[in-house]
Amino acid sequence: MPEKYRFFNRELSWIEFNARVLAQAERSDVPLLERVKFLGIVSSNFDEFFMVRVASLKRQQRKNPEWKDISDMTAQAQLDAISKRVHQILKQQYKCFNSEILPSLSQCGIKYISRNDYTEKQLEYLKKLFLNEIFPLLTPLRTNSLMFPHVSNLRLHAAFLLKPMFSNKETQNFLGAVPLEEKPLAIVQVPSSIDRIVWLPEDSDLRSFTTLDDVIQTFGTYLFPGFSVEETLIFKITRDADFAVDEDRSSDFIQAMEEVLEQRQNSFIVRIMTNSSSKTIAKALTDMLKLQKQDVYEVDGLVDLGFLTELGSIDSAPEFKYPQWKHFKTSALLRNSPWDVLKLKDVLLHVPYESYDSVVNFLNMAADDPDVLAIKITLYRTSGNSPIVQALERAAHNGKHVTAFIELKARFDEERNISWGTQLERAGVIVVYGIVNLKVHAKMLLVIRRENEGIKRYVHLSTGNYNDKTARTYADFSLFTSRTEIANDATVFFNMISGYSSIQTMKWLSMAPIDLKTRLLTMIERETEHAKRGMSALIMAKMNSLGHEEIIRALYKASNAGVNILLNVRGICMLVPGVKNMSANIKVVSIIDRYLEHERIFYFQNGGDEELYLSSADWMPRNLERRVELMFPVVQDDLVKQLKEALNAYFSDTVQSFELNSDGTWQIKQTSEEPARAQAFFYLEQMKKASVFDSGKPKEFVVRRNS
Repeated sequence: MPEKYRFFNRELSWIEFNARVLAQAERSDVPLLERVKFLGIVSSNFDEFFMVRVASLKRQQRKNPEWKDISDMTAQAQLDAISKRVHQILKQQYKCFNSEILPSLSQCGIKYISRNDYTEKQLEYLKKLFLNEIFPLLTPLRTNSLMFPHVSNLRLHAAFLLKPMFSNKETQNFLGAVPLEEKPLAIVQVPSSIDRIVWLPEDSDLRSFTTLDDVIQTFGTYLFPGFSVEETLIFKITRDADFAVDEDRSSDFIQAMEEVLEQRQNSFIVRIMTNSSSKTIAKALTDMLKLQKQDVYEVDGLVDLGFLTELGSIDSAPEFKYPQWKHFKTSALLRNSPWDVLKLKDVLLHVPYESYDSVVNFLNMAADDPDVLAIKITLYRTSGNSPIVQALERAAHNGKHVTAFIELKARFDEERNISWGTQLERAGVIVVYGIVNLKVHAKMLLVIRRENEGIKRYVHLSTGNYNDKTARTYADFSLFTSRTEIANDATVFFNMISGYSSIQTMKWLSMAPIDLKTRLLTMIERETEHAKRGMSALIMAKMNSLGHEEIIRALYKASNAGVNILLNVRGICMLVPGVKNMSANIKVVSIIDRYLEHERIFYFQNGGDEELYLSSADWMPRNLERRVELMFPVVQDDLVKQLKEALNAYFSDTVQSFELNSDGTWQIKQTSEEPARAQAFFYLEQMKKASVFDSGKPKEFVVRRNS
């Protein structure tokens, strides 16, 4: 046993996840417009990373420069390593965009025209567009060494280096007492209220576009009468968004959350991204904003490629996108009364391969069923115009006792959740906002119904959010059940998070931060003891992130005892696999594909008496110690079999799978086996299931019941 276990750094591990996303954009076998979207996702991912993780490290460095994380890196060492690696990835991203994506877009009838390549006809069109529709929205702001205007977080800005066309004295009299440099600098915020993509008049078979920031740079001279524009630059800053709400203000919690949202627009700057059009302006901005060299990210081309996700979603060239996959409506809950079905068996739903309509329909039926007495639900993130929220409102209007636990601290969805909460309260829903010092990340829906035999409870538990939009692109499992044991635990759970109930232990469900971590450690230790006794021992786990020190140490111990450990980790993995006398029996893979892998599935062989769980929780400190999470068992034989097949498919993937090496690098999984793609497997399985349903064969037993 080594004296000191090794751990990968959390932040650098996440950056390598984003590098794997970029790798999809670089693959020639991925359809072109999907590659475009992957490039956009890389940019959007980095925005959040800098706002939260880099900002946190900067504060840590100022607070305690000697502090080190479990990978033995100080905050400053991490910041240095982050800057170096992100600069490398951005260079790689823009090389892909400029040398591969832009030249190839013409294949699907699209061409980007930069501001240096406008034709006379295009210039005439854009000038009219600028003066009529863009110019009225713009507000030029002067700046100099003594004064710099507020720059909003994540907003594009155009900077203009100006030269007076008349004497400095005349200009000084007009501008007032503010000192005037020989070449003043002005900035203009690029409006976010209009689309960044500007389509140009068609004069060929290609649809040509430019960008709003290109147009503003081209015609910016109209903003500064009496000045000529010497140089221009596009830039974007990223501010600290890692704010915690004042939990002590429980009497005015919503206002406290709104203040947090406002603070994000005024917090300290952690990054500036610029194009390469003006070194002079870039240096002036860096100096005035008092940024370090490692905080400056100069790119070769358009600043912020996040808009590419919009470009990749156009419908005019379907042949350059993934083949359309249906969301099959194969669930028994869509074809029969959910109450009749769930009295007989549990139902497992796998989105997006199966339609999320099963969840929406389940809640709609509960809202309209006169025998349903109450509905309780947790909402962490949901969609705009959410059918889930609409069903809850209707249920309340129909006289049902509806309780919604809305987590206001869901980062970057706070404003939307405040709005939903207000809307639901107006409809008569009992709304509970958060638990002090904890985020409620668990996903549960409880329906209480009066039946001939008495009160019956129906439960839905999920690895993903109640969000019908993300359910089309996020892969998640959920379980519908009427098992009394789980229903009892569900009742206890809602009582604990919504009232003054003391902490209680549940029998079937494990809950963070109470006993979920302990339960996981116990099951890992159980496999370890089985291996020590010479028994076959196996752990298979799929999750988004792995970074909990106790869990990782327990896995190292299990590996040394001979437990075979297979881990599928989409993002952060701080565990170091494949090291002799530490983790030789641990294999870590990661799948990046057309759908975002979001399931959490945990399998323990348990000496043949196998156990299988689904969960809302990753194996991270925040999930196991600072959030309310749930882990729930799947016990029905056919569903256990289905989930084991799913795990095997994930670990057998040879097309979209990366394998983690002990040096921290990831490589495409090397194998001589036939190509196997997990997501294609799931789609084909649902297609086969749909063909059985549509063949005219009996789809379900017909259950008789009293009307």
